[in-house]
Amino acid sequence: MRALVQRVSRASVSVEGELVAQIGPGMLVLLGVGAGDGEADADALAEKLSKLRIFEDSEGRMNEPLGDREVLCVSQFTLYADTRKGNRPGFSAAAPPEIAEPLYERLCAGLGAKRGRFGAQMAVELVNDGPVTLLIEV
Repeated sequence: MRALVQRVSRASVSVEGELVAQIGPGMLVLLGVGAGDGEADADALAEKLSKLRIFEDSEGRMNEPLGDREVLCVSQFTLYADTRKGNRPGFSAAAPPEIAEPLYERLCAGLGAKRGRFGAQMAVELVNDGPVTLLIEV
């Protein structure tokens, strides 16, 4: 599993002009599920993200975990794009939807995350706080 994690002041996701979910200060997670990923990977990543110390403490250092802040999680199979050959990305390393969706839902539940709509064409808006953006793999 791969997650692009952004510390945000706010974020939202819409589908066909309809607001699906929004958060205030917290974490936006763009989640890619790989072909070999399983439940243990989803659980490990949820645990890692919940403890990731990317929020500022009272001294202004990134030292605080998620805590009571909000999470918005959006499925993002394109994190498994292979661009080593040619100019058109290949996605054969991404898990098929019937495997990816239950793992996406499991991770979201583990984080108590608000969700995008799996498999939909989504418009994601965010205000990156910092900016802080990290790629996390398990």
